Amino acid sequence: MARIVQKFGGTSVADVERIKHVALRVKREVDAGHQVVVVVSAMAGTTNRLVEWTGQTSRLHDAREYDTVVASGEQVTAGLTALALQDLGIAARSWLGWQIPIRTDDVHGKARIESIATAEIKQRLSEGQVAVVAGFQGIGPDGRITTLGRGGSDTSAVAMAAELGAERCDVFTDVDGIYTTDPRIVAKARKLDRIAFEEMLEMASQGARVLETRSVAMAMNNRVRLQVLSSFTDTPGTLVVDEDEIVENRVVSGIAYSRDEAKITVEGVADRPGVAAALFGPLADDAINVDMIVQNVSADGATTDMTFTIARADLDRALAVLQRQRAALGFRALKPDSNVVKISVIGVGMRSHAGVAQLMFKTLAERGINIQVISTSEIKVSVLIAADYTELALRALHTAYGLDQTE
Repeated sequence: MARIVQKFGGTSVADVERIKHVALRVKREVDAGHQVVVVVSAMAGTTNRLVEWTGQTSRLHDAREYDTVVASGEQVTAGLTALALQDLGIAARSWLGWQIPIRTDDVHGKARIESIATAEIKQRLSEGQVAVVAGFQGIGPDGRITTLGRGGSDTSAVAMAAELGAERCDVFTDVDGIYTTDPRIVAKARKLDRIAFEEMLEMASQGARVLETRSVAMAMNNRVRLQVLSSFTDTPGTLVVDEDEIVENRVVSGIAYSRDEAKITVEGVADRPGVAAALFGPLADDAINVDMIVQNVSADGATTDMTFTIARADLDRALAVLQRQRAALGFRALKPDSNVVKISVIGVGMRSHAGVAQLMFKTLAERGINIQVISTSEIKVSVLIAADYTELALRALHTAYGLDQTE
């Protein structure tokens, strides 16, 4: 008998019929003799509607009341899922964050989990009861409801799995696993049987939206085996595991891309010590995260150009921050560009294989694709290119690294 956490996202619980389908999936595990904890998201579209209502009611709203409103979507799903399980003859009850309790810090809207009290749930599991937990929510130090931010239900599920010592955490979604790249763009993309935590972390942070970065990091730190699979098919999913559990030796496991990028070039910055701190410090103070950075060679020894990327949603705010610093920085001009995409080649095999970056550059050059910015890590090479070349670049790189699915 194993202890399993099953997480169902918004599309999996989009309506009552799908919730009943979820209950049947849970019943399979119960019938197999396993102890099951189910973590649910709000029904598809519910959270967006609650956020919209909050904004319409109060533009400058109290973050604590915001959390009270938006956390209610998961409460509905948890109750309905428990009812559906009971209707199948399975002992089940719903748990809200404050009832367990899942204790968090006081950062409303993007709280972090600090502890989970699981004694009562463990007792109920041992008695054969299924625990249906509302994801995305907890309780702050002041006793107020908190929410965990984007991907919060994934984070809730992984945290529960870690605290309960679960054998694995199954994440049910609308895709049937992790692919070598986006199969909507590259028809020959292959579903991976297994992927290392580090690779999945890079893919999530570089644009792959199957799992959120924070939940993958938590799983890696707590050695929680994840499985990504579809709510709508019975095909095997993809296991996210420690690197030593992967038998196949791949140099590159996947290619991710992110359209949520914008590039800013600051022209004519003084070429002197401290200029980078003066440039990027105000952006950090305004909570604007800078990703890729390149500094051009100074031809005259006096001025240089700095190019960097940020989230596209932060572009206008970043330009405003830099304009306010113009007198202090003394730059000549700002050149923004939101028509860019970041392409990342990812694989733990890069640690022991040379030439991965060179193949990427050569492949893009052969297709006339200009690289604007480059950044690397131990298991990743990322480039920034014009957005118009996204599909061509993904297909070409997928073939170049031998990732195409063979007939």
